[in-house]
Amino acid sequence: MFRYSISFIFLLVCSLGYTQEKAMEVPSVEKDSLVYKTAYGLRLGADISKPILASFNGNYTGFELVADYRINKKIYVAAEIGFEEKTSVEEYSNSTSKGNYIRVGFNYNAYDNWLDMNNEVFTGVRYGLGIFDQTLNSYTPNVNSLYFPSESINVSITDSGLTAHWTEFIVGIKVETLRNLFVSTSISYKIVLAVNDPENFKTLFAPGFGRIFESGTGFGFNYTISYLIPFTKK
Repeated sequence: MFRYSISFIFLLVCSLGYTQEKAMEVPSVEKDSLVYKTAYGLRLGADISKPILASFNGNYTGFELVADYRINKKIYVAAEIGFEEKTSVEEYSNSTSKGNYIRVGFNYNAYDNWLDMNNEVFTGVRYGLGIFDQTLNSYTPNVNSLYFPSESINVSITDSGLTAHWTEFIVGIKVETLRNLFVSTSISYKIVLAVNDPENFKTLFAPGFGRIFESGTGFGFNYTISYLIPFTKK
C-alpha cells in the first residue's frame, strides 16, 4: 500500500510540475508583417488658375510650372517658375508689366495620413524674385481746370531689367485624386522686400508677386495639377 502511495505522489508531483511549466510559458504573438510605404520622388505640374484668369481678363496673360521634392516624412523642397504680363489701367495711367519669376522654399505637411494615403495639409515659405519690363502706355495729367481739360497722352516709355524681391507664407491642401496624380489649392500672403521703380513712375505690378499696394503686401492664389515621378518608397 505504501509503495502505491509513493507512486501516486510521484505522478502527482510530475503532473503539477508540467502544468506549472506550461502556465509559465508566454505565448508568442506574431507581429504584423504588413508595412505601408510612401513614394518619394519629384512632383511636377502647372497652375491652371492663370490660363483660366487669362480667358476672362484680356489685360492678363500668365503661366506657371510647379515642382517639389520630398526629403523626409514632413518636409518638401518646393519651387515655382513662370511668366506674367499684366496691363494696369488706373485713373491717370495705363501701363504694362511683363517678365519672368521664380519662387523657392519649402512646405511642411501637418497632416497624418492613414495607411498608404498621400495627402497634405501644408504650410510653406517662399523667397521670390521677378525680373521684368514695365511700359508706360499713356497717362493723363492731373489738372483740374475748366479752361485746360485733361487729355490722355499716348507714350511708349519702357524700363527694362527691373527686379522685385519678396517673401511669402503659404497655406494649402493637396489631394491624391488618382495614383500619383495630385490636385492642390493654396493661398499666400506676400511681403515686398525690395522693388525697382521706373524713372518718374511707380511699379504697379510685378510678375510673380502681383499688384503692389502702398503697404508693400499682397495676396496670391494657386490651383495646381501635378504628377509624382516616384524614385523610391520609404
